[in-house]
Amino acid sequence: MAAVAQCVRGALRPRLPLLSVALRTSPRLLCAATQQKNTGQNLEEDQSQSQNEQKVEPSSAEKLLAEEKAKLEEQLKDVTDKYKRALADAENVRQRSQKLVEEAKLYGIQSFCKDLLEVADILEKATQSVPKEEIKDDNPHLKSLYEGLVMTEMQIQKVFKKHGLIRLDPVGAKFDPYEHEALFHAPVEGQEPGTIALVSKIGYKLHGRTLRPALVGVVKDA
Repeated sequence: MAAVAQCVRGALRPRLPLLSVALRTSPRLLCAATQQKNTGQNLEEDQSQSQNEQKVEPSSAEKLLAEEKAKLEEQLKDVTDKYKRALADAENVRQRSQKLVEEAKLYGIQSFCKDLLEVADILEKATQSVPKEEIKDDNPHLKSLYEGLVMTEMQIQKVFKKHGLIRLDPVGAKFDPYEHEALFHAPVEGQEPGTIALVSKIGYKLHGRTLRPALVGVVKDA
């Protein structure tokens, strides 16, 4: 028995160092494997976290971009409205200015025309004051003077008409307070009430605007 035990120990002795080495080495291998496993798990967690962050970050950026877009669109709308209002105001100013210029061209001579109306009135009274029976060939001076006055009156009326100045001689027309000024009202047989029976002074209109109303007598009910 002693011999057998000795033989067994002799057989195992060469293998003991290898077993001890294996035992000493295996914990390190296990530790390294565990570390590699943990490292892999950490890497996977980091990658997953980074992916989650990447997913979160674009959504935040998109939100900011959407808010900035909304602000810019609102600013653009405001600027566009202001631009349109400015264009409308400029167009209104242009139209008013153009109208004022046109009116100045049309009615800028009205004070001058009023002064000339007095001259036309004098010429008309002069021609009306000459007795028709006195205008004869045996009175050449008076005839020539009368004809000259008539020609002058006709010429001045042509000039008036050329510049838009029109006579108002409304005998028989309806009374219009914008064109006529009533001096009196009187019943006139055979004429409709409200019509003009007599024109005391000729009126004038300049480009459709009453420059001087005609002085008239109006028919009223008896």
